[in-house]
Amino acid sequence: MSNTRYTVAIHVLTLLAYAGPEALTSDYIAGSVNTNPVVIRRILARLRAARLVRSQGGPGGGWQLLQAPEAIHLQQVLAAMGVDAAFPLHAAAPNVQCPVGRSIQGLLTHHFRLAQEALERQLAGVTLADLVAGVKAQPA
Repeated sequence: MSNTRYTVAIHVLTLLAYAGPEALTSDYIAGSVNTNPVVIRRILARLRAARLVRSQGGPGGGWQLLQAPEAIHLQQVLAAMGVDAAFPLHAAAPNVQCPVGRSIQGLLTHHFRLAQEALERQLAGVTLADLVAGVKAQPA
């Protein structure tokens, strides 16, 4: 099963950017994501620790971005969520008696590292403002 924390975090941040200065509750955000508010609060806690969002209590309280949407890049969100490599190696050590088994992890590590670096470069070029513009460009 894949971990979707990163994509949910992007959804949450894009929703906050779309809302502008209006504070959104975790219940409202959970409705947009179609998940439990507890899941959203856990993600928001990580984003707060990364100083991407803040919360305010009381009437009219909720969550807001700490930075302009133009200043938040998807690579920052990846780092904030602590997501593992996009291409993890299998957990069990392969059989070193097999020519493929003794070589495959070293070969894959090299290629996966290059792919991860390319992914991170791509994500560094996309901001929340870009995603909000894309949302607004979609037909209703």
